[in-house]
Amino acid sequence: MHAKVKKAVLAYSGGLDTSVILKWLQEAYGCEVVTFTADLGQGEELEPARKKALLLGIKPENIFIEDVREEFVRDFVFPMFRANALYEGQYLLGTSIARPLIAKHQIEIARKTGADAVAHGATGKGNDQVRFELGYYALEPGIKVIAPWREWDLTSRTKLIEFAEKHQIPIAKDKRGDAPFSVDANLLHSSSEGKVLEDPWAEPDEMVYQRTISPEAAPDKATYIEVEFEKGDAVAIDGKRLSPATLLTKLNELGKANGIGRLDLVENRFVGMKSRGVYETPGGTILHAAHRGIESLTLDRGAAHLKDEIMPRYAEMIYNGFWFSPEREMLQALIDKSQENVTGTVRLKLYKGNTAVVGRKSPKSLYSLQHVTFEEDAGAYDQRDAAGFIKLNALRLRLLKKGRG
Repeated sequence: MHAKVKKAVLAYSGGLDTSVILKWLQEAYGCEVVTFTADLGQGEELEPARKKALLLGIKPENIFIEDVREEFVRDFVFPMFRANALYEGQYLLGTSIARPLIAKHQIEIARKTGADAVAHGATGKGNDQVRFELGYYALEPGIKVIAPWREWDLTSRTKLIEFAEKHQIPIAKDKRGDAPFSVDANLLHSSSEGKVLEDPWAEPDEMVYQRTISPEAAPDKATYIEVEFEKGDAVAIDGKRLSPATLLTKLNELGKANGIGRLDLVENRFVGMKSRGVYETPGGTILHAAHRGIESLTLDRGAAHLKDEIMPRYAEMIYNGFWFSPEREMLQALIDKSQENVTGTVRLKLYKGNTAVVGRKSPKSLYSLQHVTFEEDAGAYDQRDAAGFIKLNALRLRLLKKGRG
C-alpha cells in the first residue's frame, strides 16, 4: 500500500517511460498528476507532450511546458563554466547540470498547484535519481518523493509496453523494439549510454553521434572565431553580442560543423559502479577552451592555481547532485570573485575535432611584454635578483642532503 498522496508533479518528457509513470501514479497512488516539461534545448518538439498529457487525462491547468533555455545557460551552465569544471578530468557535466534546474521548477510548480509530492523517471541504478532528489529535499525538505523505477514491478521493456497497451498509451513504432542505447540531451550536450555501448572495448558506431559530424568528415579548412568575455561569461561571437542560450547554440553549430566535442568515457557513478557513456558537447568544448584562454591572460597565478585545485571538488559536487548545497555556493562565491577581471577576447582555430586558442587580448591583461622579452628590457627585471631567489628556495634541499649525508 502506497503512502497517501493528493497531487504529484511529474518531470514529464512525453516519451513512453514517463507516460507509463503518469498512468502508474494515477493507479498506484490514486493521485492527481501535474506534468512539467522543460525545453532545455533537447531539440524535440514539446507540443506532443501536451497532447499526450491531455489524452492521459491531465487537466489543461495541470500541464506546464516551459522554455528554460536562457535560465539554464545563464544560471547553471555559465556559473559552472566559470570554474572550468570537468568531472574526472574530462566530462563537461552536461546531464548533471540540468537536473537541479528541473528539480527547482518542479518544486515551484508543486507550491503553485498545492502538490504534496514530486516524481521523476530516473532508474535506481544511476546518478539522476540522486541529483533530482537532493534538489527536491534542499528546496522543500518535507516534500514526498516518488521514484517509480524503485517501486514498481515493470522491470522490462515488454512489461512497460504491455502496461502501455492495457491503458491505451500511444507507443511510437520505434519504441516497440528495444532501443539500441538511451539518450539524454539538452542545449549543452547529448549523452548516450547502455545496450550497444556497454562494452568499453567496442568503439561506438557512427550512428551514436547526433550533435557532431566526425572529425574525418569535417572541412579541410580551419574556421577562426573570436569569443568575447565579460567577468568570466561569454557575451559575443565575432563581435556580435548574443544572449547566453543563443551564444551556446551558435557555438554548438560551429562545433558540430568541425567535429568538435566528442568524448567516450568510462566514469565512476556516485552510486558506486562504473559506466561507459558517449558525450557530445560541441559548444561547451569550445567555450571551455576559450574561457581558459582568457583566464591565462587576466588571472593572477595564485588565483588561477587555487581555482585549479578546487575545481575537481566543485565538479564532483555537481556530478553528485549537490548544486543546492552550502559548500557549492561557498565555492561559487570564490569562483565568481576570481572572475571580476576575466574580460577580453579570445581567437580560436577550429579544425577537425580540435579547438586551439591562437590569440587573446584584454584591457585587464596581466601579461607584460616588458618583463618577459628576451630583448633589452630597460631595467624592468634585474636578472641578478634570481640568484638570491634560487638560493633561498634551494636552502632546505641543501640542508636535507647535508643532514642525510
